[in-house]
Amino acid sequence: MNGTPQPFGLLAEVTHQCPLHCVYCSNPVALLGRQDELTTGDWIRVIGEAAALGVVQVHFSGGEPLVRGDLETLVAEARRLGLYTNLITSGLGLTESRAGSLVAAGLNSAQLSIQGDAAESTDLVAASKRFDKKEAAARIIRDAGLPLNMNVVLHRLNLARLDAIIDVCVDWGAERLELANAQYYGWALRNRELLMPSKTQLDEAVGVYERRKAELAQQLELLWILPDYYEPYPKPCMGGWARTALTVAPDGVVYPCPVAAEITTMEFASVREHDLAWIWANSPAFEAFRGTAWMPDPCRGCPRKELDFGGCRCQAFALTGDAGRTDPVCRYSPDHHLVRDALVRANQEEVADGELVYRRPTVSARGR
Repeated sequence: MNGTPQPFGLLAEVTHQCPLHCVYCSNPVALLGRQDELTTGDWIRVIGEAAALGVVQVHFSGGEPLVRGDLETLVAEARRLGLYTNLITSGLGLTESRAGSLVAAGLNSAQLSIQGDAAESTDLVAASKRFDKKEAAARIIRDAGLPLNMNVVLHRLNLARLDAIIDVCVDWGAERLELANAQYYGWALRNRELLMPSKTQLDEAVGVYERRKAELAQQLELLWILPDYYEPYPKPCMGGWARTALTVAPDGVVYPCPVAAEITTMEFASVREHDLAWIWANSPAFEAFRGTAWMPDPCRGCPRKELDFGGCRCQAFALTGDAGRTDPVCRYSPDHHLVRDALVRANQEEVADGELVYRRPTVSARGR
């Protein structure tokens, strides 16, 4: 492919349907319905094309991928092709029989998400009280012989409970826990004023993370995903645009990252019209920000340009309306004031007042 980097990961978003309504969901604000989803045959073809492209891992996600009755068929096809398979799930809908059939199909691992350490936090963030179902899912995953990986998105509403959240994951038998500070795209951007923590909250949480990481070093792998608004430089999003992985949305549109659908000024190709190899190597959207030649100043002359690749294109678009601008997180960005102003508001003495906007917009609750 003429020097084009080879992807190693495929995020297969098989559906946007989900029993939770998380206020920080990374799915697009415009959710797709079941009638828009790729068929089983479509996904089997996509997985085959991904394997031929060099992909070695397939992460089945959504929405909630368990709502797809053909998930076992897709997992089996990926394993037949020698790919590592991972299920990213809320746990709702996971039963012993379903876990058994997925393992029989060749599922290698599962990542279970939680929203906090109790039913109340789950209800506040996801408009669901089914914390008990998550605990049951953790047990089912372990009993099925799968490694239990867990994930929690951190924000103003749960950071103070970090110790208790870690305790829950330890008690449930997690082997790995990803502490993912909220990234402000899509639904999370809509709720940013209520989700953005103060610097004091964040510093206290970092202290908890470092203490617990040392305490649990032999028992639990703890990962801390940086809250990039508080960083001086942007994250090297996905290792750079269209360099390491690709996302196939439920309707077959292909993106270089899970939130690129938010860039409404770009046209992304679909597997309904093109094969993955062409989309990865030749489609205009994937070529648009690959490498460094596209960069404007100050990125163009910055010694960090091969480290952070100008930052996140999706964040640049979300905050400025132009995916080609320097990520406003960067202290040298001409748009850095947009991030700085958000931080000023987050660090005011009075907490922002307003209503959380849930993934299903008809559901609302008072931010607290």
